[in-house]
Amino acid sequence: MHVQEWLETVPAVAVYALVGIVIGLESLGIPLPGEIILVSSALLASQHGDIDPVILGVCATAGAIIGDSIGYAIGRKGGRPLLAWLGGRFPRHFGEAHIATAERSFQKWGMWAVFFGRFVALLRIFAGPLAGVLRMPYWKFLIANVLGGIVWAGGTTAVVYYVGIVAESWLKRFSWLGLVLAVLIGVTSMLVLKRKAKRTAAAAEPTPAPAPVGD
Repeated sequence: MHVQEWLETVPAVAVYALVGIVIGLESLGIPLPGEIILVSSALLASQHGDIDPVILGVCATAGAIIGDSIGYAIGRKGGRPLLAWLGGRFPRHFGEAHIATAERSFQKWGMWAVFFGRFVALLRIFAGPLAGVLRMPYWKFLIANVLGGIVWAGGTTAVVYYVGIVAESWLKRFSWLGLVLAVLIGVTSMLVLKRKAKRTAAAAEPTPAPAPVGD
């Protein structure tokens, strides 16, 4: 069952709570699909009047800010051993390469890495704990955390909600023939892009050196 279909079966209060909890857990360092839950809930709000987009955005923002703050406290207390433990438990998300990439971003951008990290799936999981491990001053982290949480969670909710309303209104006036045509165009575009990606990957592969000729 798709996320949105499942969300339609639960009351609005449960949707608000689920969004806040999942985003909060993701922000403190647990790899969960927070963005998928938020987008699906905002889209559902645009189609059903039971879900208030303002309350949804507030819950998402609160979850993001609180989760990041808890992650910061855990990272500050746990230090490097915590990252090593997470790497053993979640190698796909906390592997050495991922940690090194996130750490370089923090060293280069500082508090801006926390702010813009909200919009990047990898840094969204790392931001709080890694800021604590690297001993970023809490006041800097808090400013970036609050602003990033408001812009990302609130902005995503607003954009998806209004896009959903416009799309629903547009589709109601759209003929079935036009809808089928739009789907065909989308599928064709996806196939073309996949083919181009395969060609690019094949071109990037090194050409094997010719075998030496014996005497």
